[in-house]
Amino acid sequence: MKNFQLVATAASGIEALVGREIKDLGYECQVENGKIFFEGGMRDIAKTNLWLRTADRVKIIVGEFNAYEFDELFEKTKALPWEDLLPMDACFPVAGKSIKSKLYSVSDCQAIVKKAIVNRLSDVYHRNTRLPETGALYQLEVALLKDKVTITLDTTGPSLFKRGYRTSKGGAPLKENMAAALVLLTSWRKDRPFYDPVCGSGTIPIEAALIGHNIAPGFNRSFACEEWDWFDEEIFKEVRTEAESLADYDIELDIVGSDIDGKMIEFAKENAIEAGLGDSITFKQMQLSDFTTDKEYGVIIANPPYGERLGEEEAVQTLYKQMGTTYRPLKTWSKYILTSDLTFESYYGERATKKRKLYNGALRTDFFQYWGERPPRAPRT
Repeated sequence: MKNFQLVATAASGIEALVGREIKDLGYECQVENGKIFFEGGMRDIAKTNLWLRTADRVKIIVGEFNAYEFDELFEKTKALPWEDLLPMDACFPVAGKSIKSKLYSVSDCQAIVKKAIVNRLSDVYHRNTRLPETGALYQLEVALLKDKVTITLDTTGPSLFKRGYRTSKGGAPLKENMAAALVLLTSWRKDRPFYDPVCGSGTIPIEAALIGHNIAPGFNRSFACEEWDWFDEEIFKEVRTEAESLADYDIELDIVGSDIDGKMIEFAKENAIEAGLGDSITFKQMQLSDFTTDKEYGVIIANPPYGERLGEEEAVQTLYKQMGTTYRPLKTWSKYILTSDLTFESYYGERATKKRKLYNGALRTDFFQYWGERPPRAPRT
């Protein structure tokens, strides 16, 4: 079976997490800014699309070469074996980007790559008229960085953060893959309590439950490559069956999400039910300062409002103070708060154990981490 050069794309700041996920799936990989490179065949494309929690997409690298002139871009693109990937009726739009390259006109680069592929396929398929482009979608991208050209084919379709369970969103929700990244960056384990005090539509608790049950995040959605005529449809059936067998539905999870907005709690419950996790998470309407617990060694993850809009700053700072007052006494609990307010610690009332820079979309945020006391080691017998 043919092997491909593959690349998983990721948000800035979480590339190492995606790399760790790919290694845990059994692949060697190379981590760079926003990209994680690895090799694999059709089964590996299916497996990574199904299982990667924190990546954006899985792409096939069709070709890499240097180009300093448009003629060179055309000829080197045309020389690639497009007929191995694109059938005669393929619909193949070309997206593009160019950074610090002599060929800086993105629209020209897109048009030239498209024309080169059309010429190649017209020769191969003996077409004198336009290619129909009535078949499955093969989304291509030409990316130029300092005169190096990389042409990729997207196997994923809609981004991997679109798990398919979010029927109700509310305001500006955290993307599912970023929510999963936040959970994976903490010390939480599935045998410990988990709490999100500003859960909104429930994304962070739902992602925690998917991790706790070892449910493949892409289990309930389809992928672009499943529509391709050369992609063996049995492979996805096998990979999904294997994923089903690996899920642990019997484990009892202690995951709670709360929010002051009752409407958001209803959204969260609907989304959890859609994800098949209605019995795994407890959602309740509650203000943050009312949280009390006798449990120990739990994890709190919060993605509070950032106060970006005019007039909201003071209310958000009051919320940060409430967090400090409510959570600081919980010495055995670890707390993790994502916010774009870099003065957060002064309102919380304590310096973080560690900070990690992350990007929520284009917005720079910090993940403030307050590590709790470790549980005592069991005595040796």
